[in-house]
Amino acid sequence: MKKDIILAGVGGQGILSIAACIGMAALEENLFLKQAEVHGMSQRGGAVQSNLRISSEPVASDLIPEGKADIILAVEPMESLRYLPMLDKNGWVITSINPFINIPDYPSMESLMKEIWNQPKYITLDADLMAKACGSVKAANMVVLGAATPFLDLKIESIQNAIKAIFGRKGEDIVQLNLDALKAGRDHALKQL
Repeated sequence: MKKDIILAGVGGQGILSIAACIGMAALEENLFLKQAEVHGMSQRGGAVQSNLRISSEPVASDLIPEGKADIILAVEPMESLRYLPMLDKNGWVITSINPFINIPDYPSMESLMKEIWNQPKYITLDADLMAKACGSVKAANMVVLGAATPFLDLKIESIQNAIKAIFGRKGEDIVQLNLDALKAGRDHALKQL
């Protein structure tokens, strides 16, 4: 088992929480893990990106070579496109369609979606709307993580356990919100397959 994952978004969207959930789930399954993060300026809407590599064999480097990512998991559509050169020809793009417009020349949604939908394998979802239906738009990152779960080769129970551990100190309501968001994203992806 080997998965090379690019996590991408904008500061404050919960990219590092997604990485923590996947990483904790991988460790629960006794897998090897390496991660490299690039933190943007979250208060200014800067890009946040993480290379996450999980494997049943030891991982030598924390950086994913160009053209070798199995998944680009993004909470922001333009950020998903930024990393397309990293994607393997059989890789998946999984992204929210909700833009974070932080620059004056942000591309049109039509052009962004056309490029995403031109990829051979993709899942797109309105993560903000789905998270809001679960109880809070702040759980959009967990909706996107849920959409990626069919492709991670991790047990859903391991990811759920990670969410319980990571969000447990915030109370049962927050844990349940994030579990519901995870399920909503997973159900959406399974329907698109």
